Amino acid sequence: MLKWILWLCLAAWLGAEMRADPSSAAAPAAPAGLAFDPVEHWEADFESGILWRVTGSATPLSYVLQPQILSLKAPALIVRPLGGGDFVLRSRYSVLIEPIVVGPEHHYFGLSASGSLEWWDRKRTRNLFFSSGGGLGEMDSKGHEIAGAQGEDFNFNWFAYAGARFRTAENWSVSLGAYFQHISNGHLNKIDPGVTSLGPMLSVGWHF
Repeated sequence: MLKWILWLCLAAWLGAEMRADPSSAAAPAAPAGLAFDPVEHWEADFESGILWRVTGSATPLSYVLQPQILSLKAPALIVRPLGGGDFVLRSRYSVLIEPIVVGPEHHYFGLSASGSLEWWDRKRTRNLFFSSGGGLGEMDSKGHEIAGAQGEDFNFNWFAYAGARFRTAENWSVSLGAYFQHISNGHLNKIDPGVTSLGPMLSVGWHF
């Protein structure tokens, strides 16, 4: 899995370099007869969901998080025909605002970045997507007071996110997906149980 994460990050970086130099790559052509192709435009998403702690090597405490995520996706870096539609690679950047509604801490605020792999139908009415990446952030750690809680305010995050998106209008879309997240301090502190969680995510997207 780590190899895929590194590949996505490298592909996004290389794609950004190619986009900065128009001579190095041709812009993807919009499907014939399509007035507005969302993959050639920026996309802003508001994503909201609920995550429950899942079993594993992380904390034994019950945690419930309610992530509110603001994401920005760049125009397509790569577009290739696939299965009657198009395979698309984009860059994704997110601001994480995550109240902790069950657990010793109260919040996690962070940033993350990743590639976004998408399959769009030719009419650009729907897509299947997968993103995996990570970043860093801050929480009000309680691990030195409560056993099983987090030991450091500074933490890293890693996520995997898959789902389906449907365009409801030329510039608007909605999606439903499953979001997996791990938060820990990467052993910067001897107290590092981490929080591994999973749950559904809904989002509204604006393509501009």
